[in-house]
Amino acid sequence: MLMRWQRWNRQAKVLLWIITLIGVVAALPLGASRMAMEGSSDTVEYVFDYRDIVEVAESQPRPQQFLEDKLAVLKDAGITTMAVYESSLKELAQAGRLTYYNEKDVALLQGKPASEDTNYTYVLFSGPEEEAAVGPIVREAYDRMGVAYRDWSYEGRNGLVIEESLTAAMLKTLDFDPMTLGAIADAGFHILPRFSDRVVPYDAERTASQLERLKAYGVERILFDGESVKGAADQSALHSLDSLGALLNEYGIGLTAIENLKKPQQGLNKLAYLTNYNVVRVYSLSPEDSLSMTQAGIEDRFLLAAKDRNIRMFFLNTTTKNSQDKGIIEQSVDSLAAAMGSESGVIAQMEEAGYPTGIAKAFTFEKASWEKPLRGIVALGAIAIITLLISAFIPAVAIPVFVIGLIGSAGLYVLNSSLMEQGLALGAAVSGPTLALIWVMNRIYSRTIGERRMVGGEAWSVGGSGSAQDPNKEERVQWVFPSVSIGRRLGIAINWFVVATCITLTAVPLVFGLLNNITYSLVLEQFRGVSVLHLAPLFLVAVYVVLYQGSDGRGVIKRAVYLLRQPIRVIWVITAVIVGGIGFYYLSRTGNAGEVSSLELVIRNWLESTFGVRPRFKEFMLGHPPLLLGLFLALRYRAAWAFIIIGTLGQLTMVSTFTHIHTPLYISIVRTLLGLGAGIVIGGIAIFAWIVLEGAWRKWLAPVISKSKYSA
Repeated sequence: MLMRWQRWNRQAKVLLWIITLIGVVAALPLGASRMAMEGSSDTVEYVFDYRDIVEVAESQPRPQQFLEDKLAVLKDAGITTMAVYESSLKELAQAGRLTYYNEKDVALLQGKPASEDTNYTYVLFSGPEEEAAVGPIVREAYDRMGVAYRDWSYEGRNGLVIEESLTAAMLKTLDFDPMTLGAIADAGFHILPRFSDRVVPYDAERTASQLERLKAYGVERILFDGESVKGAADQSALHSLDSLGALLNEYGIGLTAIENLKKPQQGLNKLAYLTNYNVVRVYSLSPEDSLSMTQAGIEDRFLLAAKDRNIRMFFLNTTTKNSQDKGIIEQSVDSLAAAMGSESGVIAQMEEAGYPTGIAKAFTFEKASWEKPLRGIVALGAIAIITLLISAFIPAVAIPVFVIGLIGSAGLYVLNSSLMEQGLALGAAVSGPTLALIWVMNRIYSRTIGERRMVGGEAWSVGGSGSAQDPNKEERVQWVFPSVSIGRRLGIAINWFVVATCITLTAVPLVFGLLNNITYSLVLEQFRGVSVLHLAPLFLVAVYVVLYQGSDGRGVIKRAVYLLRQPIRVIWVITAVIVGGIGFYYLSRTGNAGEVSSLELVIRNWLESTFGVRPRFKEFMLGHPPLLLGLFLALRYRAAWAFIIIGTLGQLTMVSTFTHIHTPLYISIVRTLLGLGAGIVIGGIAIFAWIVLEGAWRKWLAPVISKSKYSA
């Protein structure tokens, strides 16, 4: 019965590979659909923060003239849009619409002693036009907040007395300044309104009126200011997000998602769903970068964002800097305009790269009826390849593991389909490169040690890993295997590298097929488990090298017990510290928040400018060359297996490249192919260097050492 069960499991593995390959084929149309979506929008929009210009203008001798001049300069440079915020007393004062005073200031203004009984805020409009335009939004805000006010005038100017302190009055969020909206539109700019969730409770009628006015100015999308979208705070009580989503659809206004936030704005995912993902992602150039970055730096950053991250909107900030050495106040409006708008400036380079200037549009996508069943087939393929990985370590459980995977995935799909897809994608991503290296190690075992298997030094003996006739016999580890010609070793190494890469790449379609959703392209959802993907294959391959002698998995427990009983040596501790340090650095630069060295940044920029798409450093430098060298050496030297463990990095990184769903699929394909090509070239150079060094050793050094030993 046991033999029959083992036979069934062996046959099941063949069937599992067939199911995996069917899942791979089923994922290809999903990839084609995604590429069509990614090519549906290439227009890029450049947005400037209007509030920043107003604040910079305050430091100038003629603020209003400065503001008008810089708007014209930015328009000529190719900036298409101005971002405006909901206003406040401070912003209205900066724009010259009104002035405000506290109790002491107004007493000084009137030449009277300040009242000790009140601490009110006094507002004077700059003129009749300003009173007519901004007076209603000031009154509306304080009516909404239940703050008492009354009319007031001074020397022919009308105003208000607001019965609260100036500090409190300035915290109130007012509606958009209509005079600012008009001035921006008259200057020929589009408008990007920035709503906040500071106006509570949510008022659907007020919001509808705002959107109607904004639509009259040609507004096509909005951007939220703060940690949450408008209406997020009142969703549970008032269903405010549902209301806002319906209003946005009614007026044909889309959303803007901010790139590289530590935490997504609360409620944005819900609104994106309600608006059928009418979302454009925006990259922001910080005020500090606007002062310090060169044109080349901005150009590189924007091109990379548009090409590699599907960014279609760029938000420019400005600020001032006091220069004591020069005795002036520096500002970056002019330098930004020059960098963006010159004949060879950023905008010209972006257009040359295929990103014309205009109003950013959301990617268009349609979920065809055939996509859902195909994703189901892809999920089966993912379950199959995960089962194959588990059965590589526990050979007799392929059938029950697959059945459990089917049942568990079905249950998780009912509870949370997104979590199920991400879990299967992570499992497939880990399984592909791990299975590839396990296949490689099995080929090496069959050509070198056969049934024998153990890792250790000269002081180690192979406890329980002797021959089949005497499994308890102890024998020493063989570090050098019988010689094989260089040509044969090289041919076998290349063949194994190609086959291993093909096995690894079976995981790629499964990953992008499972995550074929606009939410991942817009980074509203992200692939989870980046650290697991970058550690698990390395760990599993290392375990297989240390404990397993091949596909049968015999004697694993005995080997584990034997290793655990060995005394801890200083060299082991040193090795563990070194490996831990390398692992910490490796994780510190993994994922979206990872950090890279300045040297790697230089190499990255060179690769980007040379090839248009930069291959990943971990592939072509740290992964593929060690694997190729290790395969070449493994038929001769046991210690070369360490290179194969390190080479797992290149295989897993190929799969990791495709987990960045916000990167266009064709970019990931090109990046992987470039990495393979460069890695093979560098690996070939490493092999050639080894052959030269090994020949020199045998011809000159080895005879000298042998002679000295003989003489002694």
